[in-house]
Amino acid sequence: MPWKFELLKKPIGIPITEGPVWDGEHLYFTHIHADTIFRYDLRTNSISPWRTGLDRVNGLALDAHGRLFGCCQGGRSVMRFDPDGSNVVIADRIDGQRLNTPNDLAIDRLGRIWFTNPWNDGNVDADQTEELDNRSVIRLDPRADGPYHATRVTFDTTQPNGILISRDMRTLYVAESSFTRGIVRELRAYPIAADGSLGAYRTLFTWGEDVHGVHRGIDGMCLDAEGNIVATAGWPNAGAGPMIYVFSPQGRVLSTHPVPCHRPTNCCFGGPDLSILFVTTGEGHLFKAHTDHIGWALYP
Repeated sequence: MPWKFELLKKPIGIPITEGPVWDGEHLYFTHIHADTIFRYDLRTNSISPWRTGLDRVNGLALDAHGRLFGCCQGGRSVMRFDPDGSNVVIADRIDGQRLNTPNDLAIDRLGRIWFTNPWNDGNVDADQTEELDNRSVIRLDPRADGPYHATRVTFDTTQPNGILISRDMRTLYVAESSFTRGIVRELRAYPIAADGSLGAYRTLFTWGEDVHGVHRGIDGMCLDAEGNIVATAGWPNAGAGPMIYVFSPQGRVLSTHPVPCHRPTNCCFGGPDLSILFVTTGEGHLFKAHTDHIGWALYP
């Protein structure tokens, strides 16, 4: 049965809501162009600013200890948001060059942070330019002395977007989401080697390359307890429309659920039993839907 989506937050005139994460008690999500992380209280149904003054913060993720990390696209950095109110930049360069516009991230049990580093010119100041000659996935390895070490791990992506790590840490799922003609929109699965490098990817699903360049692939993703990939994709311009897709780990489409918006951007499971799916959108909504799935995340 299609999931019924309940509107929790209406657009406020500026886009985009993104990055939902559940910490066991509250939902946190970002409003990119309001430079704000919001917090939703499921018990009171209230939404309030939690951290403000951020530079177009996008994806969020919790590590195994419950620490919150995020991608600040305008600031061209990956940050940690500490309980004392500190916003700590943990990476803003690789090989001496500035990052592009970090978009989304996933954290594994070893504390390694994997993030997509596309170029989103709509989420950065007009005078900013790319320094890197690639748009890739980057891995940040924690070191005993504090700083993280940045390593490029994909060499075949053109506009990576959503990113996930499988529960067994053997697979990295990446959404290749370029709108450039001649490049297909894909859900990819990269095997993760023991040293953290990636093998050749398998294409789990493709939206193809439309002659008009209008198909929209995956934006954000999360996992359920069975290892299935729950993803936001599509828009009214082409194809099946704005949708939540549920893929098996092998790429089979298990179900689809239309979302009442133009562009669903990201999703995560939350609630007392992790069965509620929260969805953000390009217009600035926050939705929730009760589902027949149980979610999974590294924390809580």
